Amino acid sequence: MDVSATNSTAAATAKAAGTVASKLNADAFLTLFMTQLKNQDPTKPMDSTEYVGQLASLSQVEQATKTNQKLDSLLSASFLDQAEAIIGRTVTSADGAVSGTVQSVRITSDGALARLTDGREMLLASGIVVS
Repeated sequence: MDVSATNSTAAATAKAAGTVASKLNADAFLTLFMTQLKNQDPTKPMDSTEYVGQLASLSQVEQATKTNQKLDSLLSASFLDQAEAIIGRTVTSADGAVSGTVQSVRITSDGALARLTDGREMLLASGIVVS
């Protein structure tokens, strides 16, 4: 039995589900909800408890979105503080190939990039040594 194929399929499915879930936001929820209200059968209107439940769900989605934005902001501030703390200190790459004193740190989409006093740059990733 080929277990690796099953594991690969499960991982791909989980990744796809995560991607879809991350694209659904409060705007998509509100659009779907409003469409449902507009297209309901006038002779059989939506149950009021169902309506209240969906509004509560919308509120939860909005609160979760705001919480995530605030957490992202806190993480960014923490990342900048950590990056600032290594300016003037010596860093060595995990393989020991690059070493030098940090002159400045630039935040990129890949992470923090340290510019050393000799002009070289080094990605601040796991395994580096700061002294």
